[in-house]
Amino acid sequence: MSLSACGAGAQTSTGSAEKLAAAPSADRLAGICPKTVVLQIDWEPEAEHGPLYNLVGPGYTVDTDKKRVTGPLVIDGQDTGVKIEVRAGGSAIGYQSVASQMYVDKSITLGTVTTDDAIVAAAKQPVTAVAALMKKSPQMLMWDPKTHPDWKTIADIGKSDVKVVTSEGATYAELLVDKGLINKGQIDTSYDGSPSRFVSDPAIAMQGFATAEPYIYEHEINSWGKPVKYQLLSDVGYSVYPEAISVRSGELTKLSPCLKKLVPIIQKSTADYAADPGRALDLVNDLVTQYNTGWVYSKNTGVYAAEEMVKLGVLGNEADGSVGGFDMARVKSSLTTFKPLITSSGATVPAALTADKLATNQFIDTSIGMKTS
Repeated sequence: MSLSACGAGAQTSTGSAEKLAAAPSADRLAGICPKTVVLQIDWEPEAEHGPLYNLVGPGYTVDTDKKRVTGPLVIDGQDTGVKIEVRAGGSAIGYQSVASQMYVDKSITLGTVTTDDAIVAAAKQPVTAVAALMKKSPQMLMWDPKTHPDWKTIADIGKSDVKVVTSEGATYAELLVDKGLINKGQIDTSYDGSPSRFVSDPAIAMQGFATAEPYIYEHEINSWGKPVKYQLLSDVGYSVYPEAISVRSGELTKLSPCLKKLVPIIQKSTADYAADPGRALDLVNDLVTQYNTGWVYSKNTGVYAAEEMVKLGVLGNEADGSVGGFDMARVKSSLTTFKPLITSSGATVPAALTADKLATNQFIDTSIGMKTS
């Protein structure tokens, strides 16, 4: 894609928003939502955020300094009348949590916050999820099948004394210990995202995403170049909604007229992305290149991830056939499970916190779902 300069730190795609048809009145957001809906993502551009990048229409502008993309907010190729700005997380926000960033910068309309992170934030930075970006977490623990041919599940890892390399503060690690699946002495919180530890010591188990590492390790890490095995954490009780699309809880009522129209548009975008992720993946690839943060994410990895999200049920309909909604029993279960784990670590969780403060289905259109074969 050829690009033309547009001021310091910004570039513009060659597409033109002027050619966009106006969306029908049901999908028109002008005068109801902010003129620019600002969406804070938790990490660098990747396929897991595809339903959100899918909302960015042609004629978008990329701010390479602040790591943001802004364009017309579109659905079905039509202009809703407002803009959307998707902001990268990770290094772009100093590795702060999205909830904390939402309270530092009140220009943010929505942010992606995982259920356990929302519980952690509830005391000082409460957020309420209004749509589920993904149905279940793609996080996993992986291992080398050649070194451990007898391992089939995470419980098998716990029967050994090998190190389990995770990120510091990972709530799911405490969950695995609490459930007796992993011994506390096995947890090694030195995970830094680099493959070098696993490649040099294939005896360990390590965290990762089932939508990325299996492909990357087999096809893109020359020093490895073979399959890995894994089990999803969602299979063993990590029942969170990952990176759920959330608002500051105190602004839920104020934003309700906007959310009533915007959330179904996000649902449609999710269903569209699951069926045809190509356009969103092109944008992800463009942003990875332009941001140039050192984040390595190939287009092939993105294609793999989008396919695996559907295959594994990471993207999927809830029991009522709709996409983007919450099983509130699961949200309640997550609160029951993680509250004591979080408080035992020294954090404060409000005694009055309930599942309906963490998530709501009030804006979900139950008629919108992914097509199933």
